[in-house]
Amino acid sequence: MAEKVTKLSEHFTFEELTASEIAVRNGIDNIPDPTSLDNLKRLAEFLEKVRTLFNQPIHINSAYRSLRVNNLLGSKPTSDHVKGCAADIVIPSFGSPDQVIRKIMASDLPYKQCIREFDRWVHISIPDKGVDGKRQNLIIDASGTRIYE
Repeated sequence: MAEKVTKLSEHFTFEELTASEIAVRNGIDNIPDPTSLDNLKRLAEFLEKVRTLFNQPIHINSAYRSLRVNNLLGSKPTSDHVKGCAADIVIPSFGSPDQVIRKIMASDLPYKQCIREFDRWVHISIPDKGVDGKRQNLIIDASGTRIYE
């Protein structure tokens, strides 16, 4: 029997944006609450804009994380992933995470944070609903956290 697939936008599904190997390994239900689900729908629409910017598919490493999953990962409880407002992405056919973040920074996309993490992926988040925020660009790696310039 085929698994049900729920589209949140043209190219992104609920299943894709809530997938978590940590949740599966630990028997955790990684299902967002109604507010986080609304945010996840907004995130999917935002990711469509990112996909259009690059004119190619985006691979989602991680998007929504329940607080339990987030804690097991060692991330902060204030992470935008817990709210359904963030995704860690790679675009292998485009280039390195550095090339990806530079193109996003040069765009007019309305993001909250764009972070090159460990030079392996790009974390991108959207502001909470109804909040206009200043765009923040960072690098996180073994040396710590610093401004991306």
